[in-house]
Amino acid sequence: MDQDLSLIWEKCLRFMRDNLNAAEDNDDLKKLEKSFDLLFDKVQPVSLVNHNLTLLVPSDFYKEYIEENYLSLLSAALRKNFGKGVKLWYSVMENKPAGKEKQIVQNVKGNHTPAPKVQEAMPIVKNPVNAFAAPGIKKVNIEANLIPNLSFESFVEGESNKFASTVGKSIAKRPGATAFNPLFIYGGVGVGKTHLAHAIGLEVKQNFPDKVVQYLSSEKFIQRFMSAARAQNHTDFQNFFLMVDVLIIDDIQFLSGKAATQDSFFHIFDYFHQNGKQVILTSDKAPVDIQDIQERIVSRFKWGLSTEVKSPDFDTKRKIIVDKLSRDGIVLTDEMVDFLALEVNSNVRELIGVINSVIAYSTIYKSDLSLELLKETVSKIASTQKKVINIPYIQEVVCDYFGIKREDLLSKSRKRDIALPRQLAMYFSKELTNATFSKIGEEMGGKDHSTVMYACDTIKDISKIDKEMKKFVRELSDRIKQ
Repeated sequence: MDQDLSLIWEKCLRFMRDNLNAAEDNDDLKKLEKSFDLLFDKVQPVSLVNHNLTLLVPSDFYKEYIEENYLSLLSAALRKNFGKGVKLWYSVMENKPAGKEKQIVQNVKGNHTPAPKVQEAMPIVKNPVNAFAAPGIKKVNIEANLIPNLSFESFVEGESNKFASTVGKSIAKRPGATAFNPLFIYGGVGVGKTHLAHAIGLEVKQNFPDKVVQYLSSEKFIQRFMSAARAQNHTDFQNFFLMVDVLIIDDIQFLSGKAATQDSFFHIFDYFHQNGKQVILTSDKAPVDIQDIQERIVSRFKWGLSTEVKSPDFDTKRKIIVDKLSRDGIVLTDEMVDFLALEVNSNVRELIGVINSVIAYSTIYKSDLSLELLKETVSKIASTQKKVINIPYIQEVVCDYFGIKREDLLSKSRKRDIALPRQLAMYFSKELTNATFSKIGEEMGGKDHSTVMYACDTIKDISKIDKEMKKFVRELSDRIKQ
């Protein structure tokens, strides 16, 4: 290793260690520092060529763990000690028999520049291993994680979702035996993708009580994989899915950039497909639009059927309004229903929010709703929901855009899928409000003003060169201001 590179890397490690401030007390901080030392003791810089820094890591797990927990801190350290524009690469060392070793050079998420020539290496072709060859496993009682209320009975069909709903019902009659495997449901936020996925699972359970259905958010799938990886227990993780007949994973796009998790998902998917078991996936993007997903996985998404669920049209909104209100014993005239359907120009989730407000008004004031009262109610809702651009509102929009919880945004988690939305929320809070750095930090869960300054500078710099970041900034700006 080059001596100068080694010295600069040591400075990076010291910077990172000095900024491990996530722990509340000294004992927790000591544990954090010990964990940090154990992790980065096995990470070495191997080259710096034309602002391309390559780190040697023992396995894919190390690469993914660093990205999940230390990416923001590592980026700050590299920026401080190597300057702006440095690109980070991973060289994954795989030990082969007889002491032969190879390296796979992998770029971090978001950088698509070719690897430095001095580090080019042929990828290792891994022989596929049947991770499910565990004879004698008996089915146990596995919780399906399905929500009973999200059934086909409560799913309102319309032009925007009829095809997807029809396909879903067909699958529920013959799971794994139709041409729709996998079923890939995609569409914007709040259009009913999750409801439809639950409805299919519930219908399968009703038609085939003995079949094991498993619904998981992608976040839960990733958490299970990471726990198994830390415990070096991949086999049990994968063997669990041997017992499942219908696998439903919500928001599959969040596997983006997680190479090791994708490898595991790939083998699980192949097992399901080869054994006539059903896979159902939802996403906010079409398969070809998901970034940083292995091509072999994208190609498998295309094996079955991809269907889009769109925002509801006028007729579908009318059906949703009538269905929802009738379940609560409220009957509106056609004129009142038309008014609501025309007034609420949004997705299903927001439409139901307005309907719930109407129900609450009727219940609290114990009054029959006339068109005048309905207009007054909607007007009050509109005035209270008027988009005043402040920090809480920006946080709400960012959380909705990335599909995360507000408490996660305000937490001290350094996971990339939390840290990036947090930085964007800080950036827009500074750009679109008069709040000081200190005030923004306070509203973002008690962060230091320097953290906010760093976040704003990072978003500004990266959005100038990174297409994905440009897209995030543009789309969030539109959502916040609309």
